[in-house]
Formats: sequence, structure tokens, C-alpha cells
Amino acid sequence: MYQRFFKRVLDLVLSGIALLALSPIMLLTAIAIRLEDGGPILFSQQRSGRDGKLFRVLKFRSMLINAGDLPSAQARTLPITRVGKIIRRTNIDELPQLMNIFAGDMSIVGPRPALPSQAALLEMRRTNGAIHCKPGLTGLAQINSYDNMPEEEKANWDGIYAAKVSLLTDVGIILRTFRYLTKPPPVY
Repeated sequence: MYQRFFKRVLDLVLSGIALLALSPIMLLTAIAIRLEDGGPILFSQQRSGRDGKLFRVLKFRSMLINAGDLPSAQARTLPITRVGKIIRRTNIDELPQLMNIFAGDMSIVGPRPALPSQAALLEMRRTNGAIHCKPGLTGLAQINSYDNMPEEEKANWDGIYAAKVSLLTDVGIILRTFRYLTKPPPVY
């Protein structure tokens, strides 16, 4: 019952509140991006959603204009704008995905939306049942150091989540996400 109905209600309520509360930050970010190079504010990219259905994920643009469609780990090798460095470090670049959640393409919690070209990851998700979950803004893999994680490990976390979807699980992941986001960045 939670996964079929209440999870969507929770997504609508939380994303609506977050969009309203964070709108000043989103507006300032949009202005900063536009002022830096005059390019588009949002970056839109085709991703694989629930049951492999394709949708366009939204992010604030942090890279130079016309950067390619690369997975997150590879995209880090491309030049990033000055504003992009700040919004990536603070995860502000992800805020437009609240619109994806409000529209119903994504959920607050779930596996991160994969690129259609990430065939191995999508196949592992198909095998472990995670493909049937809406992609999320956060999830088990994200709170366990997603960026440098091999696809097999990401898929494993996604499968664990798919088997345990519940209100309690989602609330726990959301709380751990806030803890993850507020920890100081690593010093190199």
C-alpha cells in the first residue's frame, strides 16, 4: 500500500514544500549561472526510470555549454564552471530534480536514475527488482558513497532498497542523507 499510493503522496508533499522553501536559492543559482556565461540554466538529460521508461532529468548546469551525456564519474573529467564548482560541492545542482519528483518521474528515495547507455547497471537492476522502483533523488547507494562505487555495488544497494521499500526505510534514508550532506567536504 505504501509503495503504490502513500509514497507518491509523500513525494508530492515533500517536493512541493521543498520547491517553495528552496525557491530563493534556486532563483539565485539560476541568476548566477546565467550571469557567468549566458548559457542555459538547466541541464536536461535522458535517463532510465521505473521499468526502463525514459524521461528527462533536470539539473542546474554546472559544466561548460554542450557537455556530453556521461555518467557522473566520467563527467567529473570535463571542465566545470566557477558557479558549477560551488553548486556541485553543495549539491544545489540536484535541486531541479524536485520538479521531476513533483511531476512523477522520480521519487525522493530510490535508485539514482541511470543513463540508458549504462546497460550493465540497468540489467543488474532488472535482475534484482530495482528496475521496478522510481529513480530517486537519494537512496541507499548515495548515503554509502555513490560517486566512486562500482556499478555492481550500486546495483546491490538498489536491490536491497527494492526489497525493503517502506515508510520507515524512506524516512531513515532521508535523515541519513541530511547527515551526509552536512558533513564537511574531504580535504585533499
